[in-house]
Amino acid sequence: MTNDPLGIAATLTTASATAQYVSLTKLADKTGAEIARLPHTVKILLENIARRAGGRDVSQADVEALAHWPHGADASIAFMPARVMMQDFTGVPAVVDLAAMRSAIARAGGDPKTVNPFVPVDLIIDHSVQVDRFGSADAYDINLEWEYRRNRERYSLLNWAQQAFDGFRVVPPGMGICHQVNLEHLGRVVFERDGWVFPDTLVGTDSHTPMINGLGVLGWGVGGIEAEAAMLGQPMFLPKPVVLGVRTRGTLPPGTTATDLVLTLAQILRAHGVVGKFVEFFGPGLSSLSIADRATLSNMSPEFGATATLFPVDSNTLEYLRLTGRDDSVDLVERYTREQGLFRTDDAAEPNFSEVLDLDLSKVEPSVAGPKRPQDRVALAGVRQSFRSVMDDEATDVSPNEIARLIAEGCSEAGEFLKASPEHLGQPTAAASVTDGSVVIAAITSCTNTSNPSVMIAAGLLARKAVEAGLQCRPWVKTSLAPGSRVVTQYLDKAGLTPYLEKLGFNLVGYGCTTCIGNSGPLPEEIAEAVTTKKLAVAAVLSGNRNYEGRIHSQVKASYLASPPLCVAYALIGTVLCDLSVDPLGTDQQGNPVYLKDIWPTAAEIETLVAAAVTSEQFEQEYGRIFEGDDKWKSMPAPIGTLFDWTDDSTYVREPPFFIDFADTPASLADIQGARALAILGDSITTDHISPAGAIALDSPAGKYLIAHKVPADEFNSFGSRRGNHEVMMRGTFGNIRLHNAMVPGVEGPWTIHTPSGDKMTIYDAAMRYLQKGTPLVVIAGKEYGSGSSRDWAAKGAALLGIKAIIAQSYERIHRSNLVCMGVLPLQFKDGESAQSLGLSGDETFAITGIGNGIKPRQIASVSVVRQDGSRTTFDTVVRIDAPAEVEYFVNGGILQMVLRQLLST
Repeated sequence: MTNDPLGIAATLTTASATAQYVSLTKLADKTGAEIARLPHTVKILLENIARRAGGRDVSQADVEALAHWPHGADASIAFMPARVMMQDFTGVPAVVDLAAMRSAIARAGGDPKTVNPFVPVDLIIDHSVQVDRFGSADAYDINLEWEYRRNRERYSLLNWAQQAFDGFRVVPPGMGICHQVNLEHLGRVVFERDGWVFPDTLVGTDSHTPMINGLGVLGWGVGGIEAEAAMLGQPMFLPKPVVLGVRTRGTLPPGTTATDLVLTLAQILRAHGVVGKFVEFFGPGLSSLSIADRATLSNMSPEFGATATLFPVDSNTLEYLRLTGRDDSVDLVERYTREQGLFRTDDAAEPNFSEVLDLDLSKVEPSVAGPKRPQDRVALAGVRQSFRSVMDDEATDVSPNEIARLIAEGCSEAGEFLKASPEHLGQPTAAASVTDGSVVIAAITSCTNTSNPSVMIAAGLLARKAVEAGLQCRPWVKTSLAPGSRVVTQYLDKAGLTPYLEKLGFNLVGYGCTTCIGNSGPLPEEIAEAVTTKKLAVAAVLSGNRNYEGRIHSQVKASYLASPPLCVAYALIGTVLCDLSVDPLGTDQQGNPVYLKDIWPTAAEIETLVAAAVTSEQFEQEYGRIFEGDDKWKSMPAPIGTLFDWTDDSTYVREPPFFIDFADTPASLADIQGARALAILGDSITTDHISPAGAIALDSPAGKYLIAHKVPADEFNSFGSRRGNHEVMMRGTFGNIRLHNAMVPGVEGPWTIHTPSGDKMTIYDAAMRYLQKGTPLVVIAGKEYGSGSSRDWAAKGAALLGIKAIIAQSYERIHRSNLVCMGVLPLQFKDGESAQSLGLSGDETFAITGIGNGIKPRQIASVSVVRQDGSRTTFDTVVRIDAPAEVEYFVNGGILQMVLRQLLST
């Protein structure tokens, strides 16, 4: 901002300096709007556009419309975040694209340095560590060694990027999870730049970016494509916000955790319907929720579908900033937020929300969520039935008497394996005891909970009491501890709890996302063989935020989200076919049953130990060296210079085809004729179904590609690690082993029928056959298409496969936007219509008309269908290009193409 066209600038004086800011109070006086009663979410968005009024993207009318929310006009909001955050899975392809844009500009004779982040960017390498080694003191070192070995080329690219791009920082491997690092260190709450102060806002290339909302910082997840556009100075165009207020009262009852609360909230909000909306907490109950508790709730915004879940700044925020070593920012944060009406107090007037829900914290009970979706909360007493109801075709009914027999057998002299340490997990006795419902993975993992000292200390206390009672984890359980911050290790050590967690096999395996994103590593060979041979339905329990089908491990049929102490408890009992509220975990040295209630720590115990063990010095020490990296990072060979040196033999990093033979002007729009269906999919198809993720199978198209490039199978690594190679990624698109394509009924996996030949083949192979003939493709789907993580490759892969349009009943926000940004047309069935109601089977030919003469947001496009018998039908769809700016993206063939053309024109 270089001027003040609205005449609302003011001066803020802090203890150390003075700065200018856009005054919402002055704006209220100027517009006559009741800004003081706006939700904090709307105030932050309003400040964002008011600060940039008069420029290319924001008019005075836009500002006045939002100031009068919700009654103002439906003007678009050109939101520009203060910064961008990335993790390495999604960050690598973004860096690859930026490097490719530099190469394209250099080929055109321009200055490649014009491709540079417009706003600060932080990339945290946290998604690449895998749980190969576990249950041992050397697990962390070995897993980190393997991480570097597998990802040398990717890390070399990121090392190059941090020296090539201005305003681009990299947090090296082994330092923490992006969302926890963001919460504990990167988040500023109030931003200072060029003499102005304003709210800290961001977008991140991970859907769980809203975790920072717990600190009062508004941010949310976007696709890598949108993040790249923001990095290059392109705003995000938002519709008028819908803000749901959650009125909070009471306090959590003893025995419950923030995890139980977030699983309850996810169930409530998913049932209510908050997709695409903002959620904001208010009410006196907030004062009883720590910042860590709030962040736990905000983290799972994608699981209940909200764009963001904001907790306004208050005294707890200031205290947290002091605790985490950010004392120097407290004065600025408090003065600015109070001046702007962004500081919450218990006696403040309630904001005017779009709608309000009430949440009584005292009604929360211990829970888990599963076995396949994070919103499927179930009380402990109902876990057994939840497993049976979903797995009854695959799992044997195990009675309470059988559970008791297994527990007793495990403590007999013939079942000495129950006292073995996890290193003995592969012994035949362990494999022989695995049955339906067995917990084969118990992981304290992910940013959701490891950012919260209360639940981590609770897990350590429960482990200590279990060990003191003579309990051990079942030897078929693969146990792991993957904190989101190195500070966690410090306070667990200081609390004296680390030895007890290690005694139960919860040794440190890495500081990364691990199990929550599918990097759970292989099961021990004997266990894996038993699961496969006996066709068992086994389970995982993890403290993460995602448990979609096929995500955690390919051999695991059911996954449950749970608090860290419950992860320990399920590892002790070894099965989900139990009721932890009444079934014993095992027996003590005297043969007496030990119940969960016997070893569950009290609130007082947890609070006392948290106060004694968690110190600001720990945060200052760890985050004082956050960007340094270890000796491996510092000594890594990496290229230098303005342009990246692409190599043809790399199987990790390849120059993408998007800008090869790039045209100065886009091709004219045209209707889609003669299209074929690549897949007909059902409801709740997530980006876990679409985007390549997890291990690369030997006989898959991606596996065959790697074999052809002389990569041995044991060095395939994961799809996530090869996101910088479009050849691998497009071969894995729609490659989920649990995908159900109605064109091949009764078959799971990445299969389809090629028409008109009728040949059954992989989706990739069929797409390539169609591409050779110049046949455009469509995918037909049900409701909530593209829900889940914000994965750019779910859209990039679709575009590279030759998919020209998706026709779905509804879309998840991020994925719909990503499709537009990649030049794929999202069409939406009219209400009440679907593939089923229209009798579509996939062997038809499709024509999409009404777009060749130009596109307007949410216009109608007609779809004509010709069946194999010659009969015809036509139906209308809504073009889900929702904003004028998105029209420009689509016309250019994608947002990056549009930005590149703008750069080349100058």
